[in-house]
Amino acid sequence: MTKHMGSSENIWKIGGKQLTSRMFIGSALYPSPAIMEASIRVSGAKVVTVSLRRQGVNKDTGKSFWHIIKTLGVEVLPNTAGCHSAREAITVAQMAREVFKTNWIKLEVIGDQYNLQPDPYETVEAAKVLTKEGFEVFPYTTDDLVVAKKLVDAGCKILMPWGSPIGSGKGLMNPYNLKVIRKTFPHMPLIIDAGIGKPSHATMAMELGYDGILINSAVALAQDPKVMAKAFALAVQSGRMGYEAGVMQERDLASPSTPTVGTPFWHQNI
Repeated sequence: MTKHMGSSENIWKIGGKQLTSRMFIGSALYPSPAIMEASIRVSGAKVVTVSLRRQGVNKDTGKSFWHIIKTLGVEVLPNTAGCHSAREAITVAQMAREVFKTNWIKLEVIGDQYNLQPDPYETVEAAKVLTKEGFEVFPYTTDDLVVAKKLVDAGCKILMPWGSPIGSGKGLMNPYNLKVIRKTFPHMPLIIDAGIGKPSHATMAMELGYDGILINSAVALAQDPKVMAKAFALAVQSGRMGYEAGVMQERDLASPSTPTVGTPFWHQNI
């Protein structure tokens, strides 16, 4: 990852591509295609996730959607949303590669329909196959360190742990686990995926040292998605700048920011 602080943009690399934004954005749930397009543009995001199942490019609605995405000039990250087995996810990934002409795939294999928690066994199994086939796998996983290690062993070079269940808006349920994953994989691109509900959640994740945030519901379901997209863009940028600037260490005891004893500084040179 390459960073150039001091400029308005933070250039970095993930999956072999160079990006100027650390915000990834989804393309579902918006009130209209026009609002989706406007929100993505305002966010400045350079990666947009799309679902092959929801956006069949051979249908009229799919063609319209695909036309909008192409005019945005962004990287497309197809996902395997709705898959419940490794075999199903592998098939969808292979179809997505043909349709979208990219080896990037956001791997989602859902194991529980109530909280949409990913199935760790099926996800790892699919990751093994897809990485061998040359995919750049972005695996959606929980904040479980052991599963993260299994995914890396399977060939994944990127991890996407959740903040909390998809669409819940609960933010970071377990910052400790996320910190441990960051510490364990200090040089691996890590993207927080799912559960982000407020711009402050995004800032917190970036302050933990995560490389980016994937957001969908929090923007699409806002009363004003366009304004919320901008708010998230600023939050992600702010959190990253805070992380790179170096956050002060917490203390158990209070420490005055203004000395109350000794010689006033304006007398020290007299």
